[in-house]
Amino acid sequence: MMKPAGVVRKVDQLGRIVLPKSLRKRYQMNEGDPVEILVQGDHIILERYRPKCVFCGSMENVSEFKERYICGVCVTEMNLLKARA
Repeated sequence: MMKPAGVVRKVDQLGRIVLPKSLRKRYQMNEGDPVEILVQGDHIILERYRPKCVFCGSMENVSEFKERYICGVCVTEMNLLKARA
């Protein structure tokens, strides 16, 4: 369940809002950090962006390869498939 932060901000004419410094500090969000925007029912959720494996969705041990992200487990599995061929 989502917990209210007790902060109200207005959306400016360009659609921007400012996250209070206390929230940015609490959730370790710094200038330039990527933020993912999710929608759940009537709620808009902001999360620090963490890349996910394109194959299994894992966020553990993820590396970029040709502008895509892949985890170490999937790399190992693909190497095993290649070795069998």
